[in-house]
Amino acid sequence: MLLRVPNPTTAAAPPVRSTAPSTNATRRRVALASFVGTTVEYYDFYLYATASALVFAPTFFPTVTPAVGVIASFATYGVGFVARPLGGIIAGHLGDRIGRKKLLVASLVLMGIASTLIGVVPSAATIGVGAVVALVFLRLLQGVAAGAEWGGSALLSVEHAPERHRGLFGAFTQMGSAGGMLLATGVFTLVRLLLGNEVFLAWGWRLPFLFSAVIVAVGLVIRLGVQDAPVFQELRASGNIERFPVWQAIRKHPRSILVTAGLRLVQPALYSILTTYSLTYLLAKRGEEGSAAGLQAVLVISAVSLVSTPFWGWLSDRVGRRVLTIWSAVGIAVLIWPFFAFLDAGPLVLLPLVALIGMCVFHDSIYGPQAAWFAEQFPTGRRYSGMSLGYQIGSIFSVGLTPLLAAVFVELGGGSPWILCGYLGVYAVLSIVAAVFAVDPVAAARRTERVGASAAGRVSG
Repeated sequence: MLLRVPNPTTAAAPPVRSTAPSTNATRRRVALASFVGTTVEYYDFYLYATASALVFAPTFFPTVTPAVGVIASFATYGVGFVARPLGGIIAGHLGDRIGRKKLLVASLVLMGIASTLIGVVPSAATIGVGAVVALVFLRLLQGVAAGAEWGGSALLSVEHAPERHRGLFGAFTQMGSAGGMLLATGVFTLVRLLLGNEVFLAWGWRLPFLFSAVIVAVGLVIRLGVQDAPVFQELRASGNIERFPVWQAIRKHPRSILVTAGLRLVQPALYSILTTYSLTYLLAKRGEEGSAAGLQAVLVISAVSLVSTPFWGWLSDRVGRRVLTIWSAVGIAVLIWPFFAFLDAGPLVLLPLVALIGMCVFHDSIYGPQAAWFAEQFPTGRRYSGMSLGYQIGSIFSVGLTPLLAAVFVELGGGSPWILCGYLGVYAVLSIVAAVFAVDPVAAARRTERVGASAAGRVSG
């Protein structure tokens, strides 16, 4: 039975365009603001991921076995992703009504406050279970802020972009993920190197969280200098603002929400394995040497992603979003097996190269075009709500739960990752199905051009 791909010319949302397009100078300023602002936001969010893998188990769960402590630590990490849809709903509703920029400023402030406070939460040895309660509450605030951040930043980039370059401009928001991970991992590695492992575990891990207050201030200065895109300003001036945009997105675009959620499965799951769970896995299998090699690999792949992410966004403007996602999902499902075999016994000196293939080829080719692709599934007045909701729902089941499930699956497998690899294969299949049913205006435009060229050839012949 063949799956019928929907006709993008009839299923697509109205194009992301404006009768008063942004200038090139404005586009460059917005692209920079999207990259820097999202980098700052994700620095805070990914600090927690690294700390979950290396620090939180002995600090906040000292009375349980190391394996249970890791599972509990990753459970608090996953709480942030449970809260992300709430942030997406709140920001989507307000962002589709009052503007994208105001919500981005609010999300950055909230993230900075939560992250800075994590740096001063007492350990379980000091205040007992209250430490875990405080940690979970602050992680929830981080989740709300992150849920509000992505949709608004992506829309600022895409709605200001020329129609034929949405993938490239949207990728500047996606670059913020790599920038945030690079900054978070770099600061953690530097503090650990300067203070030594013992001091780092005792109190040094708090310094990167306290540093959040400084970089959030920098992000705010840059983000306050941009404005909403003309396409949204015109919609607001026309008075055609939805009263309940989230509800309208759910009621009128359920398939688009499911598609965006499905596309958020295999790629974020791979990301959490490469950047978070692999650190724990290497520590258990190969000790401190493996953990240090893992951190170095994360630094390398995060740096290279700053280049590979916009490349894949640019390429998607030429070949289409769907084809990149399908082939990369197939590659992830196949190559995750030899990846774990390498973690078990491969030479650690080659770990950055192996991780780079997973991140900068298979992950980034899906992630780079996502800002543009998700925006293309919804009309302007419901775009923030619809794409944020789908994005964050998918994130719960992928990047939010994967480190926790990975730890559980490896325990159930007797130390072997075979269940985890099968789990990633299932997500790959679901993402491929979502890609088949997603609207792809680039692919549709290329088909139209080929048909037109063929018809012109027949006429001239």
